Amino acid sequence: MPEFEIQHITRYIYDSPARDSANQIILFPIKDTYQDVLTQEITITGHPNVDTYIDYYGNEVGSFTYSQPHSNLVISSKILVSTKHRPFPVNAIFPAQQWEDLKPLRYMVPYIDFLRLENFDGYEELLALVRELRTVDDTPYQIARRFCEYVYKNFTYIKGVTTYETKLDEIWKLKAGVCQDFAHILTEMLRMMQIPARYVSGYICTDKNGMRGEGATHAWAEAYIPDYGWLGLDPTNNIIANENHVRLAVGRNFMDCSPVKGIYKGSSGHKLEVSVTVDDDEPLSHEEILENVPTAAPAANVNPAAKNSYQRYMEMVQQQQQQQQ
Repeated sequence: MPEFEIQHITRYIYDSPARDSANQIILFPIKDTYQDVLTQEITITGHPNVDTYIDYYGNEVGSFTYSQPHSNLVISSKILVSTKHRPFPVNAIFPAQQWEDLKPLRYMVPYIDFLRLENFDGYEELLALVRELRTVDDTPYQIARRFCEYVYKNFTYIKGVTTYETKLDEIWKLKAGVCQDFAHILTEMLRMMQIPARYVSGYICTDKNGMRGEGATHAWAEAYIPDYGWLGLDPTNNIIANENHVRLAVGRNFMDCSPVKGIYKGSSGHKLEVSVTVDDDEPLSHEEILENVPTAAPAANVNPAAKNSYQRYMEMVQQQQQQQQ
């Protein structure tokens, strides 16, 4: 069973002291048969109490408030995660029955939310493509793999052409983007075939094998396969998401899985730094993390080549705080 040590550090640096910073964090990896959290340490500036609860989608969510005036806020998560390989679905058993087994899910919680389609200008065009890609004898598993391959081959991985606000309209027109965009397109295609599909955020840990998104925050999709369960599909790399993918959260889309978000009182001027390391030989101690905060706002102290643009969007938006006067 592989084990991965992951350190995820978020730093906010304010132009002037902020106060009453209320935040939500989804930094707690999913725990199930195929993924276990051996250890986790969460350290936050000021050491506020973190209250946790389970949200509607089964994610563990933390919330905290730091009331004292502060010029910076650091949130550090250090985890040791163990994963197990999950066998692939058996894909040739009674295809017609598998499609019949999917039909009742349209009326069942929690699958309803993961079947809800987004209305966008390219809907009919994408729907025609989805129908063209399906053959009569396909199983849901075979369709899911084919859709994953289609996105991988027909959408260009380009950093900086989309943002967190980019809608399906633009992604479909551009045929380009990053892992967040690839996951959103794939979930829409699967839902058009009445296959429940959900968005997943986490990390890909592949020992520097050249995978897009490795050593950083990543995103992919999961499809619900009858008599199997949720199958991870990584269209950015055209692979099954398995023991090298560490899952943080699931939801309908990007916004449901935000690792850090919140509000504060004070000046609107602030900068953000995010660092994610996987199996780092010398991870920072929590004391070093909390103390080593610059007074100015330099560029993020992360090698740009080691970061994908999805991580940068997470830095700028998904983990950004909103200022209140």
